[in-house]
Amino acid sequence: MGQPIRNVKDFWTGVIYIIFGSTALIIGRNYNMGTALKMGPAYFPAILSGLLILIGVISLIRSFIKPGTPFGAFALRGLILIIASIILFGFIVRGAGLVIALPVLVIISSYASIRFRWKYSLILSAGLTIFCVLIFLKGLGVPLPVLGTWFGG
Repeated sequence: MGQPIRNVKDFWTGVIYIIFGSTALIIGRNYNMGTALKMGPAYFPAILSGLLILIGVISLIRSFIKPGTPFGAFALRGLILIIASIILFGFIVRGAGLVIALPVLVIISSYASIRFRWKYSLILSAGLTIFCVLIFLKGLGVPLPVLGTWFGG
């Protein structure tokens, strides 16, 4: 008798989605739900959690039906670079500002890919920085410096 799981990637993806959705539901269970017209603090997280759980269930069901490819090798180098870039971003964003910290984050995390190219990484970091400054700092008023105190901001 063969293994009932035909697509291991879909199986674990479904498990992760269900865990995240269930965790968010548990965390928000004591908040006021409200109504569709007057949403409380739990309304949006509950809807989003339900969608995550639904996607997870669909992925789980799919893992038993559709065959998939096996997992590749574990990319420890990539994992370390991505985690390091996030931690570095957190440490330098206040002092250096978003226009320095965000490109550092994007370039270091891009370097984790086996298809890393400087040209595309620089273009992506510039575009993402402009987008984030316009949307989060100017549009939403997130209290982060565009250019930090280290650079006279």
